[in-house]
Amino acid sequence: MDEERLELFLRSMDEAPLSGPLADLRREALDADVPIIRLGTCSLMRTLLMLKKPAHILEIGTAVGFSALFMLENSDADVTTIEDWPPRIAAARENFTRFGAWDRVRLLEGDATELLPGLQGPFDFIFMDAAKGQYLRYLPEVLRLMPSGAVLLADNVFLDGTVIESRFAVERRDRTIHKRMRAFLHAVTHSEDLVTTILPVGDGMTLSVRR
Repeated sequence: MDEERLELFLRSMDEAPLSGPLADLRREALDADVPIIRLGTCSLMRTLLMLKKPAHILEIGTAVGFSALFMLENSDADVTTIEDWPPRIAAARENFTRFGAWDRVRLLEGDATELLPGLQGPFDFIFMDAAKGQYLRYLPEVLRLMPSGAVLLADNVFLDGTVIESRFAVERRDRTIHKRMRAFLHAVTHSEDLVTTILPVGDGMTLSVRR
């Protein structure tokens, strides 16, 4: 099966998940080489938000604020989002102001591993899209913040397809993140606290529900 043709076909069947100012922001981010969620991810997230109808969303990895704004547009929830890189924080702040989002968004500045223990929650929808090598470190605190029925969505778990390779087939500089992502995938699929499926959407996603 030609996966590229299949993706194009599926995209042609999908109602466009973006329009107006958000579509403009996405184009601006892509033009600036900012890594943001893919259109397939947008479609999946929109469906999940409609199903779950969350009240409180936690996002780990703000970037320029695109995904947070997308979640705000497609839910009635408030969003707490975490980012540690100053240039991205500045861009996110500008975009939240541009979209008039400050009444529903809270931007926390700093390392998620340091900030997560201070959060109280609960959060009924959590989107993880930060440093891929840290997903496993985030997981215990994320679980603490999730009540029964809460959803955890983690992005880019395929590491551009390299996660399926032997560690010896991966560039030496990438072996640590490869090992950690495999450990994260094992943790969420074998956790007694989660029911998890791995989805071939975008660069791979895990979708987990708290038991």
